[in-house]
Amino acid sequence: MLTLFDYFRSSASYRVRIVLNLKGIRHDISEIHLVKDGGEQHSDAYQAINPQGLVPSIKESTSGHDFILHQSLAIIEYLNEKYPIPDLLPSDIESKAQVRSFAYKICCDVHPLNNLRVLNYLESTLRISDEQKLQWYDHWVEEGFRALETQLRSTSQGKFCFGNQPSLADICLIPQVYNAKRFHIDLSAYKTLISIYNHCIDMKDFHDARPVEYH
Repeated sequence: MLTLFDYFRSSASYRVRIVLNLKGIRHDISEIHLVKDGGEQHSDAYQAINPQGLVPSIKESTSGHDFILHQSLAIIEYLNEKYPIPDLLPSDIESKAQVRSFAYKICCDVHPLNNLRVLNYLESTLRISDEQKLQWYDHWVEEGFRALETQLRSTSQGKFCFGNQPSLADICLIPQVYNAKRFHIDLSAYKTLISIYNHCIDMKDFHDARPVEYH
């Protein structure tokens, strides 16, 4: 059985939840609340799973062997290879590279600057105001989204980022747009991104992966 160590608001975990739904992979959820009680990611139990104290992680237990993996992109690529239907990457090498390039722009350049631990550091250590924190968030989202929008306006030919079936690009885009909306970022300039977001979020596998707090 596969266990996802998850925080409902983590966009990295959100990506993995989408993949698990798209592929119909049975799994359990172990909630790691990043805020409650000072952050459950700091507990000895979770540090034994992931010494970085980040989510998501997965643990797959088979025949007495536990396989543990961290980092959302590594997890997604692993799941895509182990459960190849539907394939989340195109078959030809150039298209596959383009999808990865788009996804990496989000996961390596936009998301890390605006994740919870960075925002907490800005607030608690550097003592910036809420207004300044929002300006920081807004700046990096807009810089990244401008590049993504420009890329898709020249290449997008379907309802998804690349073609007519969801790929790694959409799986990374949707959580990032969701977060931008949560922070009330003006996204009116990114019509292609929003069109893809609206199409995806109406699909059950994407909709059911959206952040909902566990009770």
